[in-house]
Amino acid sequence: MPANLEGIHVLVVDDDHDILTSVRLAFENAGAKVTTANDGAKGLDAARRLEPDLVILDMMMPRKSGFVVIESLKQKANPGDKPHVIMITANEGKRHEAYARHLGVDEYVNKPFATERLIEIAARLFEREYIDPDRSQVY
Repeated sequence: MPANLEGIHVLVVDDDHDILTSVRLAFENAGAKVTTANDGAKGLDAARRLEPDLVILDMMMPRKSGFVVIESLKQKANPGDKPHVIMITANEGKRHEAYARHLGVDEYVNKPFATERLIEIAARLFEREYIDPDRSQVY
């Protein structure tokens, strides 16, 4: 296990079933509690009800885009308030990344990605030890 994320609640929001499953399994294997939602409206509802520590959010989804979800979540939040947000996207446009960061996204990750990359980012955001599985180095 590259990181111990016990005690962290992660909400994964993506309309791609394979991504939901692989990210859920990776975070569960790291000890996190994981909730999933397969569209933006369900994701926003879950985030409001459950108040997760971390939201992993696709940018382009049905019913509400990732931008609409993050705008709603961060609207009344102070900088640094939870949840942390990692936005995942197939869109490589720099304007989208700049807008996401303006809205308060902590990290912006292009698809395809290795789930270990998300674990590494989460470990950094929550100041947890991360062991690179390819290099066996601690960060």
